[in-house]
Amino acid sequence: MPLNAADIEAIERATLAAVAPERVEARDGWLLPMDSGTVGRAHSAVPLHHGAHDPAVLADIEQRYRDSGFRPVFRLAEVPAFEAWRPALAARGFRREQPTLTQTGSLQGLLALAPHADGVSLDERPDAAWMAMFLGEGLDPVDGASRSKALSRAAGTLYASLREGDQTVACGAACYAQGWLSMHGLRVAASQRGKGLAGRMIRAMALEAQRRGIARAFLQVDGSNAPALALYRRAGMQTAWTYAYWRLA
Repeated sequence: MPLNAADIEAIERATLAAVAPERVEARDGWLLPMDSGTVGRAHSAVPLHHGAHDPAVLADIEQRYRDSGFRPVFRLAEVPAFEAWRPALAARGFRREQPTLTQTGSLQGLLALAPHADGVSLDERPDAAWMAMFLGEGLDPVDGASRSKALSRAAGTLYASLREGDQTVACGAACYAQGWLSMHGLRVAASQRGKGLAGRMIRAMALEAQRRGIARAFLQVDGSNAPALALYRRAGMQTAWTYAYWRLA
């Protein structure tokens, strides 16, 4: 189903519930999260709707970040409403980076990824094995530490661990907020990939959403992450919009 303005606002609020910035300000249809970590969504201004926005607010938002001691960053959906913003941002020294897909879908598609969720637990706090898996191979340690810190202070989040014997072989985080399930930080040990473990974790997350009366899910995925996109395509996830970060050069 097409998303309406209320859905877009709910997704953006749920996103910040999951990444848990140190603080968030609201201004003129925007959320201004501020955070000293490396997670882009936790420190980039984001609009709450995809309708018309006055480009004059750009300078106001930029100054608010500077006054608070942060470098201004914008996270803009690539929709017609922001066509006038792109040249204005470029003229102020910002450049477009890191195109990312916001994808939405139903629980039915997620549940169909795996026939069972054996071995998966959903916990209120990440344990040492979850953190070790999350901060493991292939992830920059500084970025990983920042992401784990943000996730660990998030409200409404459960931490998925898939264990085989006494070893955690996959992990992820599921946030239940604003009427949506959102999934973050999915990791599978390199030696265990291709065995359907991500599908089992996602099924466990979806079953908990179903128990809570939540029917829809969203996630945000790098547009160049082909394996993840293939998995989400099998789950019936579709791109609702693409966004990019605008950062100072």
